[in-house]
Amino acid sequence: MASLQLRRESELEQETPKSPEAKLGMKVEDLWGIQEPKLTPTEKLNACFESIPVSSFPLAPQGVEIRSDASLAEAVHILSQNKILSVPVVNVNAPEDATWIDRYIGIVEFAGIAVWILQQSEPPSPRCTSLFPSGTAVAVSINGMTSAAGLGTLGPEDASMTSGDFFESLTSSEFYKNTKVRDISGTFRWAPFLALQKSNSFLTMMLLLSKYKMKSVPVVDLGDGKIDNIITQSAVIHMLAECTGFHWFECWGNKKLSEIGLPTMSPKQIIKVHGDEPVLQAFKLMRKNRIGGIPVVDSGGRKAIGNISLRDVQFLLTAPEIYRDYRSITAKNFLIAVKNYLEKHDKGSPMLSGTITCKRDKTIKELIKTLDSQDIHRMYVVDDDGNLEGVITLRDIISRLVHEPRGYFGDFFDGVLPLPQNSRV
Repeated sequence: MASLQLRRESELEQETPKSPEAKLGMKVEDLWGIQEPKLTPTEKLNACFESIPVSSFPLAPQGVEIRSDASLAEAVHILSQNKILSVPVVNVNAPEDATWIDRYIGIVEFAGIAVWILQQSEPPSPRCTSLFPSGTAVAVSINGMTSAAGLGTLGPEDASMTSGDFFESLTSSEFYKNTKVRDISGTFRWAPFLALQKSNSFLTMMLLLSKYKMKSVPVVDLGDGKIDNIITQSAVIHMLAECTGFHWFECWGNKKLSEIGLPTMSPKQIIKVHGDEPVLQAFKLMRKNRIGGIPVVDSGGRKAIGNISLRDVQFLLTAPEIYRDYRSITAKNFLIAVKNYLEKHDKGSPMLSGTITCKRDKTIKELIKTLDSQDIHRMYVVDDDGNLEGVITLRDIISRLVHEPRGYFGDFFDGVLPLPQNSRV
């Protein structure tokens, strides 16, 4: 009798979700079972996610913020050390009782820092000259740094054939040291940022992360005027990976990529950079096309030999010495230098796994589990010969899980402040 009781308790324990994300999946499972039978699976999921508030989402590690008067170097260090893509910027001049919209000036992210670097690699514009007349401290600093790094000869379209010591010149310059986070506010996407309240739904959050191309969504506490949680695309993918076994997930997850229309692009539409092109060309293409990563391809242009993402800009700023011996930092040189650096300093980095690919017959569940376990943000789809056929991002996956009902957001975006006037994103 005692052994039977122990077996029942063991079975019950196995059925009980162990992670917060799995418990969330169980909540969706319960809601799934009471939906109208006539609804399609997608309509059922929409209804389930609309019934769950974002306050139910597991909390991300808290307390990571940065002051607006912190240096850009400090911001890069915080992002790199915490292995995050973005961090809220607190306005040091805001009063203690400020609302969240006054407390923060925005979110600094690797994407914005990459834009800032590209600005330094381009010749000063007439607008810059008018803002900072010759002889002013800022103008002298800019001209001194660009001259020392050889930037005066660079054109905006040739992707700057920078020498290996360019980033050492940049990061050791007074211009870089004196640049504050608030000084690059023109690279912020929102002013300060688009946020959700705790009562907003999962569906709202997932639509913002997919259709509206947000990498992360802050959830604010209106009571204390602070950020309560930050939900990222990666966090949603991790939640889905923890939901394997639930009926609602298996119905969708066991479909092949081709069955749900992934990848969404043709081989000709893939944005890519060749291995012998300057690494800044990769960041230029990401900036121009507003994408978070790009494949590095071989001389034939059809096979991926690596991947460069926006967050990799950290290696240009935190370890510039690894490029010292390169006459020009090509995309291939960048991949080699970063790999050698990580083998010494971070052997657990996903960048050491090489280029991870899949074929169209892979299931969405298999894809999610690989993305989550490898901590990567995109998967390259290849044919039987290893030639690139497409790219699947975290956003693509989330967008296949939910859809936006007609008129869903209403006036939701009316209160969102536009991009700053000096934005170049």
